[in-house]
This record gives sequence, structure tokens and C-alpha cells, in this order.
Amino acid sequence: MKLNDAVFGALFLALSLLVLWTIQGYPKIPGQNIGPAAFPGIAASVLALCGLLLIVQGVRQRGRAPWFQRGEWTGRPPQLIAFAVTMLGLLLYVVASERLGFIATGIVMLTALMRALRVRWVSALGVAVVATVLIHVAFYKGLRVPLPWGVLPVLY
Repeated sequence: MKLNDAVFGALFLALSLLVLWTIQGYPKIPGQNIGPAAFPGIAASVLALCGLLLIVQGVRQRGRAPWFQRGEWTGRPPQLIAFAVTMLGLLLYVVASERLGFIATGIVMLTALMRALRVRWVSALGVAVVATVLIHVAFYKGLRVPLPWGVLPVLY
């Protein structure tokens, strides 16, 4: 599937404006020149500039490239199933991760996606468990991001 660059540029510009609007409410830190809004603001400004450049490029290409062109994969059931499993997995994470926890939800998501991609059960489950635990350790220990434990007891 291919969208004209102007479409993605408009999406990036909208996202950057949303971020810039959101960070206006971030608190200022007394005695600091750089507050919590500085880096998201810089990133959003760069994203807005890139979005504008994409819009200009997409408008220039409009006569040569269509606004939307369907990809070959959209007519193949295995790829459509994998796409649907990915979207349902993301929805599952949003809805169930607090209750089930990151590890349980991640294992279910990755196993389902790999099975949709026709990976054998043993391999899919093994990779899903190892990848989920490594991601959890990286976020929990390395980046100090508390991911939900859900049904599992706190192991650390």
C-alpha cells in the first residue's frame, strides 16, 4: 500500500502540533532553563518541519503518483490475517495489559503474530517468551520504566 507523501506529511504535522499543544501544560522547573517540555518540543518541531517538507514533495508528485495505491499484499489472505492479528494484539495490549500484565500480554501477542506468520508452535512460543522477558528486563531494569505485572507477582 502506498500513500502520497502529502498524506503522511499532514499526519506528521498534525501529530507534531498535538505534541506542541500538549507540552504547553507541562510544569516549569524552578531554577532550570530546560524543563520537561524541551525535548518533546524539539522533536515535535523537527517532525513538523519534516511533515511540511513531505507535504510539499507530495503536492509536487501529485500528477505523477496517485494519492493512494493498494499494495499487492492486500489481496493475500495470509498477509491480511497477520495485519489483523497485529491490530488485535495492539488492542489487546491497550485493554488487557494492566490486568494481565506486560509479560502475559506480550507472550500472547507475539505467539499469535508468529502463528499468523506460520511459525511452528514450539518456535513461536519459545521466541515469544524469550523476547518478552528481554524487553521487560530492558525496560524495567535498564530504562526504569515500570511495566504492569498483572497476574504475575513482582519478581524483582
